[in-house]
Amino acid sequence: MVIKRMASTVAGMFGVLLYQGVPFALTLEREWKNNQKNISCIPPGGYKCQRIKSHKFGDTFEVMDVLGRSHILFHKGNLQDDSHGCILIGEQYGNLYGKPGVLASRKGFSEFMNKLKNVDSFQLTIMEEVNK
Repeated sequence: MVIKRMASTVAGMFGVLLYQGVPFALTLEREWKNNQKNISCIPPGGYKCQRIKSHKFGDTFEVMDVLGRSHILFHKGNLQDDSHGCILIGEQYGNLYGKPGVLASRKGFSEFMNKLKNVDSFQLTIMEEVNK
């Protein structure tokens, strides 16, 4: 699984999620703020992701072994404010309440989980195609 970050704005870090090299969903993370807990996206690189049961988000995946960070999840959400340092998944970009974000998050997250229905862990690569 690969996230290609395409745009960094004050509204967040916007990317494309690829599975086996094919784009299938969009991502939104917090903008880069030196990897600070709850207010920054994580650094580009390779990470193991492990299936977990979250009290708040249910069945999902956690990004493991991020230096100085924990509880970084993939989950539903539309705006950077929904992220708290996690990775939001959607089906399209658009505006919500006058702010840029990802839309159809339920559908995008369901597609993500369906692709990984028989997987307990996977390798995630985060790449940046944009300057911060």
